[in-house]
Amino acid sequence: MCGSLHDISGSRKKMRALQFERFGNFNDVLRVAEVDVPVPRAGEVLVKVLAASVNPSDAKNILGRMEGTTLPRIPGRDFAGIVVDGPTKMIGTEIWGSGGDIGFTRDGAHAEYIVIPQESVATKPAHLNMVEAAAVGTNYITAYLGLIETAKVRANEWVMVTGATGGVGSSVIQLAKWKQARVIAVVRTKPNDDFNRRYGIDSVIDSSTEDIVARVKETTDGAGANLTFDCVGGPLFEKCLNSLGQLGRQINITSVGDRRVTFDLPDFYHRQLTLHGVDSRSLDTTKCARILNLLAPAFDSGILTPPQIAFTSKLANAVDAYQKVDNGSAHGKVVLSIENG
Repeated sequence: MCGSLHDISGSRKKMRALQFERFGNFNDVLRVAEVDVPVPRAGEVLVKVLAASVNPSDAKNILGRMEGTTLPRIPGRDFAGIVVDGPTKMIGTEIWGSGGDIGFTRDGAHAEYIVIPQESVATKPAHLNMVEAAAVGTNYITAYLGLIETAKVRANEWVMVTGATGGVGSSVIQLAKWKQARVIAVVRTKPNDDFNRRYGIDSVIDSSTEDIVARVKETTDGAGANLTFDCVGGPLFEKCLNSLGQLGRQINITSVGDRRVTFDLPDFYHRQLTLHGVDSRSLDTTKCARILNLLAPAFDSGILTPPQIAFTSKLANAVDAYQKVDNGSAHGKVVLSIENG
């Protein structure tokens, strides 16, 4: 590490970290604590965290709505920073990272330092600054896992995306266009023309005023979508299935509102549809690093761009940041700027 892990008295060096010891409301359970800087073991590296985003899953974790979390815990899945302890060849490397384990079963990135396996080190694209890199993780990993690895999207296919202006939805759109697919974006309120031009969207459907299924059939000349990536679930689940053409595939990653859904089973099997559930929490830091390494060249070339940043926040103001992510008032990614307090 740059400097010793111990001060002159022999005590361990301290760091600031967001921590919770029980589940509950953010104001009640989240606090910035002074804790020991973690010491990397064999096969691990110590990373100085410079930026870390706040995901909806991070907020649900604090509220006790995620499974498998062990306490006490430092939250935070997505980060960007610099390796400061580990193999000599890695020290000084600017990296980005994510993981379904960190923040849940091992301490996460909402702290000044984090320890990760050496195999989890993924070099940050030079084209992105630390804040931008910290905003990519969970959104793009979920989109990649569903669209490319699970559904295996192909060129010229019609891909319908619900929640299209959200973090995962906008990432799905960019990956679909990267793979030369055609995109139908489903939104609650039509975005401005800049959004459409930025992502090259082929068609936009306003779910509050338009019939989704009819508009998809109209756009695809009656064939229906080849693939639907449902970032909403709940009330849009069956509409997504009904928008699919023969042999269509559907990806689901969440459910807003009612957890239970219904659909016409004979229609489902007669059209030979496929339904996939995708959970990026199943990927640890090493598996996430593999996907980030695959995406890095496209970010460096400018083909892919990071999600829109709503605002950055100091670690000291993390409770407010968590509240805004949880209540949906932050339009874009919220990123904690760890190096700035």
